[in-house]
Amino acid sequence: MKLLSATQLQEWDAYTMEHESISSIDLMERAATACTKWLLKQPFNQHPIFIFCGKGNNGGDGLTIARQLFEAGITPCIYIAEFGKPGTDNFQENLHRLHLLGLAVQYISSAALLPAIPENAVVIDALLGAGLNKPLAGLYAMIVQHINQANTNTIAIDVPTGMYIDRHVNSNIVIKALHTLTFQCYKLCFLIAENAPYFGQVHILDIGLHAGFFASANTNLRMIELEDIQQYITVRNPFAHKGKFGHALLMAGSTEKMGAAIMATGAALRSGAGLVTTQVPAVTAAVLNIHYPEAMLLIRENGLNDLTPYTALGIGPGLGVNEIAAKLLHQIITHYQPPMVVDADALTILSQHHNLLRQLPKGSILTPHPKEFDRLFGTSANEFERIEKALELSAVMPFTIVLKGHFTLVAHEGQGCFNTSGNVGLAKGGSGDVLTGIITALLAQGYAPPIAAQLGVYLHGIAADLALEGQSEESLLATDVIEYLGKAFNYCKPTDAFVH
Repeated sequence: MKLLSATQLQEWDAYTMEHESISSIDLMERAATACTKWLLKQPFNQHPIFIFCGKGNNGGDGLTIARQLFEAGITPCIYIAEFGKPGTDNFQENLHRLHLLGLAVQYISSAALLPAIPENAVVIDALLGAGLNKPLAGLYAMIVQHINQANTNTIAIDVPTGMYIDRHVNSNIVIKALHTLTFQCYKLCFLIAENAPYFGQVHILDIGLHAGFFASANTNLRMIELEDIQQYITVRNPFAHKGKFGHALLMAGSTEKMGAAIMATGAALRSGAGLVTTQVPAVTAAVLNIHYPEAMLLIRENGLNDLTPYTALGIGPGLGVNEIAAKLLHQIITHYQPPMVVDADALTILSQHHNLLRQLPKGSILTPHPKEFDRLFGTSANEFERIEKALELSAVMPFTIVLKGHFTLVAHEGQGCFNTSGNVGLAKGGSGDVLTGIITALLAQGYAPPIAAQLGVYLHGIAADLALEGQSEESLLATDVIEYLGKAFNYCKPTDAFVH
């Protein structure tokens, strides 16, 4: 699914009106109808409903919802932010329709006119929509603060008032909604963890905007969904042998963090690599062999081995941050030419030796969490800035960046894809090690780096989702994710996929 800018969202409305011969007032009716239908299905529709409207088209949506609720037998309390000027044409027309029904409307022009909001009330925020381009001030700021202080069930229409589509809100005043009813598609602002306290649960309402515009819209951001993964994933030729599926080499683990190597190895084995070799310290080799006898071993103290047999290399999980590990990473970057996956401790070493970053093999995949990203590329003031930086770096540097988070971003050649699978159970030690193993195995099998990254994060998340069959988000372990990778592959694999 593409992620559109605020301008493109407005253009989509205009395109729909032009190509379907529908008026803007009727399109507004269609959007409001979708909201009203949702509201009438909720258990709180018997509570008092307060609708706060601006005088733009978002306010017009609010007035239309008010009329439709009234026609369904619910009389809402309607409040309009009053600035002494008329609203948009659609707002004024819907206000006229309310007056014809005899529905009372109250205007707020000062603090003295703010209504008392009961604790059991449902507040509908239709003050300002997706086109906001400056912080709230004056009357709007006062109304939003009043609503937030009421601490009731607040439902935002399209976007919470005060929130930008594609910029950070900083310390601005923003509606704190428990639910957001947004139109037609996800917006970038709903993928940002820093915005989560404001938008609550997001519900995408189909209002019938013309599909032609969305199909042709140019954007550098989209969301990774199952249909994308089904196009990428390959089905194995039944006559293939292990040599056809690559040889993954993992350089991971230390005496203090051997679990990372074990999890990365298990994930690589479960993700389809024909052969998996893991290089570990000699004193820990037996531990890995016991856990995964299917994997081959290299002893780290024996020096750098011949790297030509390996079709992909992953380095970093549990490696340690010391001179020995830094020397190993330098040797690998110097002697290994195919793309490699760089994670965890290897990323920390790169942040301390920036000259190595520029020497990474073309097509390599970096998998930082936000703090690792900031250590590598400089501190970002907020999540939007970090995302923009990742996109810009991927456009000028020959590698793919996997910026981990709730909606993990895969950035490649200036294009960004946000992952949509997974759950908060992944917020636990070891999850990143598993992801490294998955991506390394996919890379070893010949998937192009950006595809290996997208497949990897999606399979990782789906395995975590499927693991909730027997676990909770609290109890989920990284090793549970490994055990559910088989089901994840089956879930993602179409029956008519290309035979590899």
